[in-house]
Amino acid sequence: MKYVMTMNKAFIVCIVFLSCASLLQAQDMTALVNKVKAKIDLVNDYTADGNLKTDIAFIKAPLSKMKVYFKKPDKFRLKKDGGISVLPKGGVSVNMNSMVLVNNFVALAAGEAVVDGVNTKVVKLLPLNENSEVVLSTLYIDETNLLVKKSVTTTRESGTYEITLSYGKYAGYALPDKVIFSFNTKDYKLPKGLTLEFDEGEKPTELEKLKNKKGKVEITYSSYSINKGVDDSVFK
Repeated sequence: MKYVMTMNKAFIVCIVFLSCASLLQAQDMTALVNKVKAKIDLVNDYTADGNLKTDIAFIKAPLSKMKVYFKKPDKFRLKKDGGISVLPKGGVSVNMNSMVLVNNFVALAAGEAVVDGVNTKVVKLLPLNENSEVVLSTLYIDETNLLVKKSVTTTRESGTYEITLSYGKYAGYALPDKVIFSFNTKDYKLPKGLTLEFDEGEKPTELEKLKNKKGKVEITYSSYSINKGVDDSVFK
């Protein structure tokens, strides 16, 4: 009997220890995410020029120039030359402020992973608000440079999409040189007024098969103008 009680005590101590370890991990991840957010917060506004490339099986969209505007706290606009933007809903906010949600979230450690040759800490952000549009967000953080290398976000209405980011001369502001969106096109809703174009031999009835493939949107930035001021009229 004494042996059983000793074993039970040992089991309880083990559970308490593991719980405390998990709590400490969560606290450490919150601190890391806060550091990343502090770096992102150095940018009050920016204007950026670049190119947008769309790779979606059932949409023929040529490489096009685009301009991006951002202003704290959450004003964002992407203007694309020549036609309708096909960025998926929920993935349009390229700015890092929308990606790193700290308030009303719990940050949990989820191991480590290598992204583009860089060791990263994997952090899962769980919303405390049960009505949040975001169900789960997973960040892959370059701890040394305090940069988000990749994020995977699951939403209630827009499915799951993945964003990978590459940095260069603007890394000090946590602003990427390249952003790649990957998303499932199965439930993708075509922008109003967009006409489908098919390759020779394809039929419109094959649209459903095409929609089961992955979609990708790639943005390459050529330049940024940071903290120079952006007029509110741009976002109307």
